[in-house]
Amino acid sequence: MTVEVIGNGNTDGTTLGNSTTEKVSFYGTTTVVQTAPAVAVGTDLATVILELADLRAQLVALGLIAS
Repeated sequence: MTVEVIGNGNTDGTTLGNSTTEKVSFYGTTTVVQTAPAVAVGTDLATVILELADLRAQLVALGLIAS
């Protein structure tokens, strides 16, 4: 089985999606648009915990980590 490379050798890099409304996914999950953070950036522990939970949910939705 051969591996398919995404990219064209351009030193500027590779982008998936041209706007926040284009959907992407990984590992066969349902495609989703880019989401905004559910909570504002916080400096207290409770808010940071909420931020981490939101980040985890977004990574699961993309298919980058298992639920």
